[in-house]
Amino acid sequence: MNIELLKKQISAAEEAALEKTEQDHHRQGYHLMPLSGWMNDPNGLCYFKGEYHVYFQHSPLDANRGSIFWGHYSSPDMLNWTLHPNFLYPVDSWDCNGVYSGSALVEDDRLYLYYTGNVKHPGNYDYIYEGRGHNVGLAVTTEGIEPDTNQCILMNKDYPEGLSCHVRDPKVWKLDGKYYMVLGARTREDVGELLIFESEDKYTWKHINVIRTPEKMGYMWECPDIFCVDGQWIVMTSPQGMESSDYIGQNVYSCGYFPLYGDFRGEYTLGEYCEADAGFDYYAPQSFEAPDGRRLVIGWMGMPDAEYTNPTAENLWQHCMSIPRQLTWEKGQLYTRPAKEMKKLRKHTYTFACETELALTEDRCSETEFYNSGSALCIKVGDSAEIRWEEGLLRLSISETAGCGRTERFLRLPELTKVQMFVDASSIELFFNEGQHVMTTRFYPTETPVITIKGTGTGVHYQLASMNFGWNKH
Repeated sequence: MNIELLKKQISAAEEAALEKTEQDHHRQGYHLMPLSGWMNDPNGLCYFKGEYHVYFQHSPLDANRGSIFWGHYSSPDMLNWTLHPNFLYPVDSWDCNGVYSGSALVEDDRLYLYYTGNVKHPGNYDYIYEGRGHNVGLAVTTEGIEPDTNQCILMNKDYPEGLSCHVRDPKVWKLDGKYYMVLGARTREDVGELLIFESEDKYTWKHINVIRTPEKMGYMWECPDIFCVDGQWIVMTSPQGMESSDYIGQNVYSCGYFPLYGDFRGEYTLGEYCEADAGFDYYAPQSFEAPDGRRLVIGWMGMPDAEYTNPTAENLWQHCMSIPRQLTWEKGQLYTRPAKEMKKLRKHTYTFACETELALTEDRCSETEFYNSGSALCIKVGDSAEIRWEEGLLRLSISETAGCGRTERFLRLPELTKVQMFVDASSIELFFNEGQHVMTTRFYPTETPVITIKGTGTGVHYQLASMNFGWNKH
């Protein structure tokens, strides 16, 4: 397919979406979203030449997910964003059926972007065990705006034996003078695992190890990430087909992490699996290192193959990203807090005390911090959402009208000391106990909701400014 023709089609789709923005009350104020079309996994997250870069899975011509490109935002501060033309197009022989997820490596004033090139060969195939090419492509760029070179560096034949055609989502990093890549995989016996590759030069790769659990845990491990935070190695992935138990795995697909002990290149053991987010809409997170050494993570605020829907598709766009979050290792688990940059969006502050029940102001974009001192707590976001904690169990409920198929999610929480809640035009992000647990959901209220707190404690409510996305009115 011709790139110039695609660019013209995308421009027309963006103009059509822009015409609907004035009447669209569900466009987010401070979450990255597509101008037009479908958005899913974050890709290539990095800090490069003085700017943060967020590449992402993007179907610009179809809000219900058509052919997949790589979209691209950049920002000097994660507050003011520039939307660039799509970075990768599905036009090469190794990615003609979709430019799928991948990651970034910054070195030698260049950005190396590794990605999955999807190919569906014509024929009567199931495209799971036969008929699909899942290749690793490498695009190199000196400015980050468009590739200087692009090539295929791994194909199905380069992977170990016994795998299905589902091998994808390369995450690449450098350690001890060598380069490492982890790929998500599905075996022919429908067991999920991760493949570890090693390279001396970033182009030629050798398979050296497999990361898996002793017992089967799902049939496919997507979107892998391996990193060290506060001295602890972490294996993060999104396992598909995992059996649910005790409120773990409430969604169609899970998303979480294992602490890794030992060496991912050789002998290792995995600790207990923990979910990264207990809400409805969080998947395929990717971490990266900020210039000050913080380990940041952004996730797709969506869920593949879910029964619920998003009415924004009627306005020619669908899905968004989570706010940037910082990861730390504390008390034997990952803690997830909002990135400190989010504080710069605060523009009005209201300090309050709640003895029984309190109604806060109507804000389309807000942040609320509540320090709980009671034995039970209920927070309502209009008539659209309710967060209720009592007897060690937290329940997030979304109304039938606002949920579009979302109902309720649960989290075991013996103690609740703090709730930090971010509400945007069509999303809620909840951080409990200074980031010990997180719940994320989209929702679609018909009016700007009033936040009501029923319980005992003190708090601060902030009205938040909208971010500049490069195309919206700031």
